[in-house]
Amino acid sequence: MPRTRPPYPPDFRRHMVELVRAGRDPEDLAREFEPSGQTIRNWVAQAGRDDGHRADGLSSAEKEELARLRRENRQLRQERDILAKATAWFARETGTIPSGSSNS
Repeated sequence: MPRTRPPYPPDFRRHMVELVRAGRDPEDLAREFEPSGQTIRNWVAQAGRDDGHRADGLSSAEKEELARLRRENRQLRQERDILAKATAWFARETGTIPSGSSNS
């Protein structure tokens, strides 16, 4: 299984983005520092989205909001399913609906 490293600190990412914007080549930075050239290009593209200079994807704030909403949606679905099962169980226990199969 490949080893993954912890994410690079935000300050390091900002510094790489500044160097690329100042004219440095991402491949040169990749040889000098650890991240790959593609990783650095991805950081530059995301920084452009966050700054409003690019409109080809979600900004970091939008990505965070989307992740939060998906987590909340998943939690609400789980709660709904639990309540539906509890409602069915209580209805059977109190005899308001027949339990088991129907013999119609």
